[in-house]
Amino acid sequence: MTDLTEQQLPAEQAPRPTTPFAELLEIERLNENTFRGHCHAGAPMRAFGGHVAAQALAAAGRTCDRQRAVHSLHGYFLLPGNPTRPIVYEVERLREGVTYATRRVRAVQDGNEIFSLTASFKRPEPTGGDRHRELPPLPGPEALPDAFSHWDEELRAAIRSSGGFRDLELRFVPQDAPGLPPAAPGMPQQFVWLRIITPLPEADPLLHTCALTYLSDLTLASTAGLHEQPNFFQRTEAPRLLIASLDHAMWFHRPFRSDEWLLFAQRSPSCSDGRGLSLGEFYDRDGRLVASATQEALIRRLT
Repeated sequence: MTDLTEQQLPAEQAPRPTTPFAELLEIERLNENTFRGHCHAGAPMRAFGGHVAAQALAAAGRTCDRQRAVHSLHGYFLLPGNPTRPIVYEVERLREGVTYATRRVRAVQDGNEIFSLTASFKRPEPTGGDRHRELPPLPGPEALPDAFSHWDEELRAAIRSSGGFRDLELRFVPQDAPGLPPAAPGMPQQFVWLRIITPLPEADPLLHTCALTYLSDLTLASTAGLHEQPNFFQRTEAPRLLIASLDHAMWFHRPFRSDEWLLFAQRSPSCSDGRGLSLGEFYDRDGRLVASATQEALIRRLT
């Protein structure tokens, strides 16, 4: 493959303007199909999976023209990533159709593949009838406390030093909130409003999609363990479970902005055999279903 400088790249692949959050998604182009990035920790000495997935998607998108938007992704977390070491993203161009394009990305660290992503992109087209599940009538984010408000300064300092979970807001809907759908037996659920605080460039849909990919991994895995412990952001005592993402899939249905409030409605229909399955839906303030996500996570009791 031939090395390319940023000056040689076509306009749709040129560097994008950054904000404090967008800096997390910056990747260095090494050649036409290879990129390099760094990811912050999500657990001690383990790269945050949502960050790896978002950078891998960014690498895939940098090889597509901007007329094609991401409509789905499927990823497998193969090995823990080291947040102190760079990650190389190798993009394979599988398909370049009239409407659809497909990319496969290998995230490699120190010679080992730690994450595998397949992403599909498509050009917009007219549709027939437009339908979607309706947004539950829940309290808006303005009436809810920030998820970080109960953290002590030591924990805040530790998170800041890792460079992660910055420039974002999460506000959990209480379990006794009016309008909350009743939980089905054996299916724990949680609802959280989230957004990127600093405005992201409006003309960069790929950046908003990568940002939502990052946000989707913050709470989805923990939904599968809610029958035994609260999620990471609301937990006030030592964890009882080891939770780690195994695979992750997303579908993007309609345009959205990740720097505006989105409701992430999550539920878990199954937990067994050391694995938990979680399902999630993202709604904007107008009640439109903009994206869906599924994830299976490793769930083990700590001894």
